[in-house]
Amino acid sequence: MKGTFYFLVKPKEERYNNVKKIGDKELILNTEIFNHQYVSREAVVVGLPSEFNSVIELGDEVIIHHNVFRRWHDARGKERNSASYVKEGMYKVTIDQIYAYKRMVNWNALPGYTFVKPIRESLGVVEYSDVYDKGDVIGYNPIAEYEFLINEEKFYRVKNNFITIKYGPEAKEKEYNRSWLQSS
Repeated sequence: MKGTFYFLVKPKEERYNNVKKIGDKELILNTEIFNHQYVSREAVVVGLPSEFNSVIELGDEVIIHHNVFRRWHDARGKERNSASYVKEGMYKVTIDQIYAYKRMVNWNALPGYTFVKPIRESLGVVEYSDVYDKGDVIGYNPIAEYEFLINEEKFYRVKNNFITIKYGPEAKEKEYNRSWLQSS
């Protein structure tokens, strides 16, 4: 199945990531459908657009926008699917709703995005980027980051045009000794 200008994706696991397994029991963390923090952002590509080419291939895992799988209530209180919903287990997404893709074992940021491990507010270490080197310490606009979990680690997705400074590879060694970030 192909979309004209859309990728077709399915959730990697479930639409929501609101259950945590503790031992042999499950703990429900959230029951609200509108809370974006518990919406899954991991998907698998099951269809490619027919009208343009992309580096993304069938079967790639992708990191997507939080509204793709989200459900909501309309003005009458009726529960609805997002505009991305095609049918159960299938959703359409545009290229600007995809931020990174994984082929085999390696994650890759799509052009225009950088994923950083946060050090402190507005400062992070580059993990995935189309422009910066892994390990570079960068500063960014404080309203520019969005939190994502990738391989159970917390990352911020930052648009490249919101990155304000690159401290460079010389700061790599200082990542683990964060005292250098404290002002005198």
